[in-house]
Amino acid sequence: MGGQGKHRRCCRWYVRPLGGYPPADESQLVTATDRSIELINAAAQAAADRLAHDIIAYDVSDVLSITDAFLLASAPNDRQVKSIVDEIEERLSKELDVKPVRREGDRDARWILLDYVDIVVHVQHSEERVFYALERLWKDCPELPLPEDAQKTRVKSSEGQHGEPQESAGTPDGELS
Repeated sequence: MGGQGKHRRCCRWYVRPLGGYPPADESQLVTATDRSIELINAAAQAAADRLAHDIIAYDVSDVLSITDAFLLASAPNDRQVKSIVDEIEERLSKELDVKPVRREGDRDARWILLDYVDIVVHVQHSEERVFYALERLWKDCPELPLPEDAQKTRVKSSEGQHGEPQESAGTPDGELS
């Protein structure tokens, strides 16, 4: 292609002619691979199924060479942090035949990291999530779309932070199914 730059959005290449300009919203182009997005979605759904809070994913592939995407989730206690991590690991192993190359933070279960190379999953105790505020570090990276169940965890949690009543887990009337 001789001097032409490539820009990829949702796994399609945009070819910029010599001297041309990238798309106006280049900062929000998703460059994570299809496999990374598949892993993120499965992990996010597993976290939502174990009642994680504030599930969000970022495409960090343009700023980091070590991974394509980060998934962040939190829980109000150590036991639930571990339960969420165990569910993510089990689901990705069974459904997508992938195991983490590294798992860190198990001893205290306040912040557990699962490194799948293509993605890195951070599950934090709610206090650590507020203290470390990883979202601040990655706010300029494109946010990845997540399954509906995972998106709902952010709505519930943000309502609770503003002093409005949070929905209970389970059915809309608060009963567990």
